Amino acid sequence: MDAGLSPRAFRERVRAGLHTGQTSGVCPGFAQTNLVVLPMAYAYDFLLYAQRNPAAIPLLEVTDAGERLLRVIAPGADTATDYPRYRVYRDGVLTGEPTDVTGLWRDDFVSFHIGCSFSFESALMEAGVPVRNIEENRNVPMFVTNIPCAPAGVFSGTMVVSMRPIPYALIPRAVSVTAQSPRVHGAPVHIGDPSLIGINDITRPDFGEPVTIRPGEQPVFWPCGVTPQVAVLNAKPDIAITHSPGHMLVTDTRNAELRV
Repeated sequence: MDAGLSPRAFRERVRAGLHTGQTSGVCPGFAQTNLVVLPMAYAYDFLLYAQRNPAAIPLLEVTDAGERLLRVIAPGADTATDYPRYRVYRDGVLTGEPTDVTGLWRDDFVSFHIGCSFSFESALMEAGVPVRNIEENRNVPMFVTNIPCAPAGVFSGTMVVSMRPIPYALIPRAVSVTAQSPRVHGAPVHIGDPSLIGINDITRPDFGEPVTIRPGEQPVFWPCGVTPQVAVLNAKPDIAITHSPGHMLVTDTRNAELRV
């Protein structure tokens, strides 16, 4: 799973096409990010959308127009090559999932790098809270909900959440631990009955993979950085590039630096 590599070494493997899978559990202790890349004409509206929905879209870095390289969270990381897999949308339609988007890059692209809940999974495990997707080596299950996001300009939609089953007695601990990390989604938005947030079948996630929910556990739901992909589908920009769900950029920023 490449867990023992440094973030820079792991990104080099991604850039070389040697890792194209999901990144849960990779480089423990270092923050991972979601991605949205948009033409400049859409950038202000999306920036405002993120500002109005900080739990689902916590921005860690925004690049200048046309700039591919990051400066703050992972200096020198390349937006177009260092995510293991991307999604390309044209007019709101998913058209491909490449591992490199260098050939699509435009001078007017602005990239938004967004905090990811993978970043608090190590803190949960350090606190004795199991993280089932890591235990089962699966991509975390993610679901589109009926929880509305505050609209901004052309962007609107509902929240996507990630789910982790937590033993009843450990739920308060899980809430407390993740609440310390608002820049990577923070505390859960829902605990318990999935139908109350519009999820009809907990065994069939919209993104990611199902995980085992054992007796004595409750599904716990956190805001997810896939939320912007719902907004992109609704806004239908001529082109948008995102990460493929679960396939994150591993940064040089330690998770501890993002805690409050």
